[in-house]
Amino acid sequence: MIQALQQPVTFEEFIEWKPNDGQYELRKGVILERQPKGKHEEITGFLIAELTFQARVQKLPYFSPKQALVKSPTDENSAYLPDVLLVDSRELSSEPYWERASTLTQGSSIPMIVEVVSSNWRDDYLTKLSEYEELGVPEYWIVDYAAFGGRRFIGNPKQPTLSVYRLVEGEYELQPFRAGDSLSETLHGRILSHYPMSCCNRRLSNSRTRRAKSWSRSNKSSKVSTGMARMRVGVA
Repeated sequence: MIQALQQPVTFEEFIEWKPNDGQYELRKGVILERQPKGKHEEITGFLIAELTFQARVQKLPYFSPKQALVKSPTDENSAYLPDVLLVDSRELSSEPYWERASTLTQGSSIPMIVEVVSSNWRDDYLTKLSEYEELGVPEYWIVDYAAFGGRRFIGNPKQPTLSVYRLVEGEYELQPFRAGDSLSETLHGRILSHYPMSCCNRRLSNSRTRRAKSWSRSNKSSKVSTGMARMRVGVA
């Protein structure tokens, strides 16, 4: 049985209490338990499989832990549990909480984070965006498969959107991808074709979209991130 803690709690109290199973994160001293729904978990599993596969193909020392936390750079008593987290194993020796609490504190250890949007979309588009930017995470994806987000983020009318934020000179620059964009067989294209239009976005269509056959953008190669050493995504 998990012993309840009187809240608010400190980060140290949280990591001492945190059980090995279940999904928990700390927000300003308040412990939150997460229970993602089925489609959310399906997409998360797809992304982990694709990204770790590409890391193996490119012989990069990256892995995706299940329970690792990312400590807030701005709030001493906050720590996030990303949906998808890529970790550079070469950097772990400099992480003070890794061995004891599977927690990361430095952007250099984290090539990439992905959040799959649920109804609490403001967390991903506002809170975590600014936190991951401040931490120096090279690339942050927001996968909004069911168009939960605000119109200023995903357009009007709302559309399922993959928002790719890349860190450039300390600030995130955004490149959005939406269903209907002409994409090659990159991971971006697989996400858009496999998920939003096929089963999740009732506002637009319940039918499957065809995979894009042409690439109309000038940049024909897509990188996972600047921190992933030329890792090309989604090319089987």
